[in-house]
Amino acid sequence: MAKKQTVLIVGASRGLGFALAEEYCKRGFQVIATVRQAASALENLQKQYPENLEIHEQVDIVNLESVRNLHERIESRRLDVLFVNAGISRANELTPLNVKEQDFVDMMLTNSLSPMRVVELFHENVTPTGVIALMSSELGSITNASAFWELYSSSKAALNMLAKSFAARHANDPRAMLLIAPGWVRTDMGTSDALLDVSESIPLVVNVVTENAGIPGLRYVNRFGEPISW
Repeated sequence: MAKKQTVLIVGASRGLGFALAEEYCKRGFQVIATVRQAASALENLQKQYPENLEIHEQVDIVNLESVRNLHERIESRRLDVLFVNAGISRANELTPLNVKEQDFVDMMLTNSLSPMRVVELFHENVTPTGVIALMSSELGSITNASAFWELYSSSKAALNMLAKSFAARHANDPRAMLLIAPGWVRTDMGTSDALLDVSESIPLVVNVVTENAGIPGLRYVNRFGEPISW
């Protein structure tokens, strides 16, 4: 019998992260899902997939100590996929002049710095043919910038830049590293104005991760696996 593959999803309580956990469970993965606090939807999913899904609570991506504690708990585990999903959006219609500074700082900490801290801590847990995936956005493209949600966009552009720097420091790393843009999806964060349902996005995102296993290097792609201009 083939060994069950393992995915760690950081930020899986709702929205895209929950959809990722559900999709990977459906595909037979061993899913390690993190949440800041108890999440009823994820607990119900665990009842459906008791052999596939384990939940680690009190993991807050912006709290480095909680991330280190998670690493200590699963340090011996080998991961086929590390998927860092956690993110927030605030002040979507504001500009640098009128945004509250803390809102901008919170987005940069949550969307940019903290995901890369997770990668720094866990990348060695990923198998040499595995995939490190970060939930980015088409809005993180500087080339295609349109001033839509510009403060959120800048946090995703910063994530992309930090990922590029990480890849440059690990130039000979055999793992695939993906910045994946799922499209504008209807979630609490994406809002009801978004164009896509999670069912139109997340299965495609997981397909892209699967297809890139064993292909070294950093790529910035959409849900179809197509390159996005940096």
